[in-house]
Order: sequence, then structure tokens, then C-alpha cells
Amino acid sequence: MAFLKLSTLALLSLRLIASFAQAADIVDEELENPSTTPDLAVQVSASFPSSEIFGVKLVNGHPTRALLSFSNNELAPISVSFIGGSLWTPDIDPQGSRIVRNLTTTRYNVEIPAGQKESLSYSFATELHPQDLRLNLAAVVSDEKGTFYNIQAFNETVSIVEPDTSFLDPQIMFLYLFLLAAFAGTCYFIYNTWISTLFPQKRRGGKGGERAKRSSGGSQKVDPADQVSVLGADGPAVTSGAKAYDESWIPQHHINRPEAKRVKSGGPARPKSRSKPE
Repeated sequence: MAFLKLSTLALLSLRLIASFAQAADIVDEELENPSTTPDLAVQVSASFPSSEIFGVKLVNGHPTRALLSFSNNELAPISVSFIGGSLWTPDIDPQGSRIVRNLTTTRYNVEIPAGQKESLSYSFATELHPQDLRLNLAAVVSDEKGTFYNIQAFNETVSIVEPDTSFLDPQIMFLYLFLLAAFAGTCYFIYNTWISTLFPQKRRGGKGGERAKRSSGGSQKVDPADQVSVLGADGPAVTSGAKAYDESWIPQHHINRPEAKRVKSGGPARPKSRSKPE
């Protein structure tokens, strides 16, 4: 008994899968061939709430919302199974109108009673080069007998456009900051490499006494006994305060330097006589 039940369930599932595949094939065929209009008292119209006065524009990367209005004038209810569409080249194409891209097919399964109206929203997005194409929107409906019909809702020329750029866009702001940083770094490198070498370099400070005076700020008085003279390349420099070196390592003849004899500038200098060899 269990084997028979399993076999029955398997056969039923296979039949359901086959019927669903057949319905899908019918839907694809109906959407790819939108010219066939059934003899069905059902009217479908499409409108775009966000469209402009100059026509419908499909913005790349942004969803486009279409509103499909159904009017069932049949004596029996109908069911809206799918809504889909496709983009075609314009009719003025010398090579003939051909399909460019199929749009997303959305399943609804919404029943509309006899003599009633219903509006369904259908959204899709595009990523194409800016151009003019023909947009075809179609709805696949079924009657009470399960027969599928294709009803065309929209078939007009639309424009594919790029989104408007804004300065407050995070991507644009990051791009501007990156370009500004790269430009500033390039200018800094050029200035330090070539331009700065053309200007004369300023010498740091003056003589040793002036440097010591500037370092002390000119506000502290130094005892002459604590001053130590140091000879440098820029002249004698004077340091003040405690000695920052150990005198035990310095030879005595360097510490006790002989004083230079002063020569009076009043009288003429006597030339030194050289003794001639005999």
C-alpha cells in the first residue's frame, strides 16, 4: 500500500511539473510575440507616473515604475498571470526592428471579476547605452477555462538616459577629494624638487654672540666670570651658566692660554734685521 501511495504521488508531481513547464513555455512564447491579440473583451493600458511631458525616459540604474490598468468587460472573471516586456530597436532601423533585451517577467495571479477594473504596478530597470528604443509591455491573462492570452499594454518609443550627476553624491565627492589630494601632492613634489632650488637659502642666525643672545631671549644678565669664549667658524661665541664639560680631560696649555701682547699703534714699527751670513 505504501508503495502504491508513493507511486501515485510521484505521478501527480510529474504531471504538475509538466503542466507548469508547458505554461511557462506558453508565457515565453506570448511575450516574445506581442503582435497576437486575443479576441477577449479585456482592455489594458499602461502609464508611467514619473514620466515627463516630453516622453518616457528610462534612467539607467534606477527602477522604472509602470502602472497597468485592466478593465474586464467579459461575463466571467479573468486572471492576470504574468506581466513582462522587452526593448526593441525603432521601426526606422534599416535592418528591421529586432529585440535588444528582455525585461523582468513578474508573476501576479490576480483575479479580476467580471465588469471590474484593477491596477497593477510593474517595475523594471535598465543598464544600456543612451539611445532611443521601443518599449513593449504585455500582460498574460487566462480565462476561466485556463486558456492563456497575450494582451499588449504599451508599445511606444522611449529614451534610455544616464542619471543626473549631483555634487552631493558620495562617489562624486570622493572622486573630487582624491583628485584634489593628487594635485596637491604633485605640486608639492615639483616645488621641492625644482622650484625651491632656484631661491637663495637664508643663513641661520649670525655670529656666535648673536646666537647666544637670541637663545637666552635677551632678558637674563650673565656674570662675566661665568662666560666661556668658544672659537667657531662664525667667530667667538659666548656661553653662560654652568660648564657643560669636564676640564680634567683638557690639557693645561689649552686651558691656560698665553695672553697676546698688545702693540702700541702710535710709533712706526721697527723692521726686523736679518743677519747676513759671513
